[in-house]
Amino acid sequence: MNSSSSSANAPTVAVLGGGAAGFFGAIACAEANPGLRVLLLEKTGKLLGKVRVSGGGRCNVTHACESAAQLVAHYPRGGKPLKAAFQTFGVPDTVAWFARRGVALKTEADGRMFPVTDSSETVARALEDAARRTGVQVFTNANVEEITPQPGGFQLRLAGTGRPAPALAVARLLVATGGQPKSAQYDWLRPLGHALAEPVPSLFTFNVPDSPLRELPGVSVARARVTLAGEKLAYEGPLLVTHWGVSGPAVLKLSAWGARRLSELAYTGTALISWLPDHTDDTLRPWLHQFRQDNGRKGVAANPQLGLPQRLWRTLAEQAGIGPDLRWSDVPAKAQNRLLELLLRTPLAVRGKTTHKDEFVTCGGIALTDIDLATMESRRVPGLYFAGEVLDIDGVTGGFNFQAAWTTGFLAGQAMASFGEESN
Repeated sequence: MNSSSSSANAPTVAVLGGGAAGFFGAIACAEANPGLRVLLLEKTGKLLGKVRVSGGGRCNVTHACESAAQLVAHYPRGGKPLKAAFQTFGVPDTVAWFARRGVALKTEADGRMFPVTDSSETVARALEDAARRTGVQVFTNANVEEITPQPGGFQLRLAGTGRPAPALAVARLLVATGGQPKSAQYDWLRPLGHALAEPVPSLFTFNVPDSPLRELPGVSVARARVTLAGEKLAYEGPLLVTHWGVSGPAVLKLSAWGARRLSELAYTGTALISWLPDHTDDTLRPWLHQFRQDNGRKGVAANPQLGLPQRLWRTLAEQAGIGPDLRWSDVPAKAQNRLLELLLRTPLAVRGKTTHKDEFVTCGGIALTDIDLATMESRRVPGLYFAGEVLDIDGVTGGFNFQAAWTTGFLAGQAMASFGEESN
């Protein structure tokens, strides 16, 4: 993708990164000031990679939050500082932006918003078409290796087969290169002098190599609570048993809010699963006692209770020492107590994590204290802007990371565009 520029003599601004934030920033800048020459430089050969793979190829564009206050509650890092930004460009603005470009969004029961086509290509094409229409020049395989501030802007040193030139002078610059899992991957930005929150993974699943649930891959519950033993970390939501451990929103939320602590623990510990988050010992014990009195002749393992999947119920009963043919009236008190414990606190020995390589989210990045969050401009380097996951912003699963990308990209692009007249 490589569209023509409006004028070789026009002031030039550049956007680094061909993802959600980069495209949004470039489009916002070009639309706000058609007199600028806007370049978008992507170091790989692939544009909008996360957009295309997210949501299982459907692209979870955003989340149905009515207000900025509601939205910020879903960001382990960066939410509260971005409240004013979300008020300027929030979920309704995102929905309207895509609608104007022919992409209608639908809201699912859990609040996630997808294109009605259920295809991420719809979203990617809308962004690429908008960039093309506004005259954004897009270069792939164009890797910026060094940024040097100079009077009137920046000198960029480029490598790669698709670069517009070995060196490029730009008046303003937006860095939207995404989150990186390793600290060394930020080294090219360090000479600019910004504080950096060291990166660690967020939004990952738990590996449980010795899981007592290993024979249950694919079993899910609509609502469970996951607690990290010995820590003040507990989150509720759907949970999925996998062949490597456990996944689902409950686990992903805990991994996001506990990203730094889990890194410190080297991703080891005990996860306690409550399959019945509305129950406590004090409510479940009398329920079991009464059920046993009323249903003494029923088999335990073959008759799942409390809305739990049959395979899960049977496995928990077996682990409690309740044989496949045992009736409720014959269950020893010790086995009943063990069943209660497993229903409320199944222990899983976590030994590592699994992160989808194309959808990873990083906790860490450029510190927000170094950024003017009204414009996304650096407080340290005038004319330099940041947007998206390169910043120390990350949300839980559900469209929140894309919303942060749209918001910060839009604000940065608009702010970059305001400079045209004084530079002409």
